[in-house]
Amino acid sequence: MKDKTHEDGIIVAILDRMEKFRIPRALDIKAKVDRGEPLNDADIDHLNLVIQDAEQVKRYIDARPDLQGLYSRAVALYGAITAKALENEQNAT
Repeated sequence: MKDKTHEDGIIVAILDRMEKFRIPRALDIKAKVDRGEPLNDADIDHLNLVIQDAEQVKRYIDARPDLQGLYSRAVALYGAITAKALENEQNAT
C-alpha cells in the first residue's frame, strides 16, 4: 500500500504543478504566438518543462483514466503552441 500512496503523491504533485503553473504560463505563451510573436528562450524552456511533466506523469495517467483530462490538455496545448510558433517563424522569413 505504501507504493500506491507514494505514486498518488507523485501524481498529485505533478498535476498540481501543471495546473497551477505550467498550463497557465503555456496559455500566456499561446496568446503570444496567436498574436504572431515568436517564442523566446524562456518560452521554449517553459514548454520543455510542460512536456517533461507530461512525460513524467504519463505512466501514472495510463493507469488513472480519471486524470487524463489535464494531461490531454497539456499535450494538446503544447502541440498547438509549437505548430503556431513554427508557422510564425516561417512567415517571418
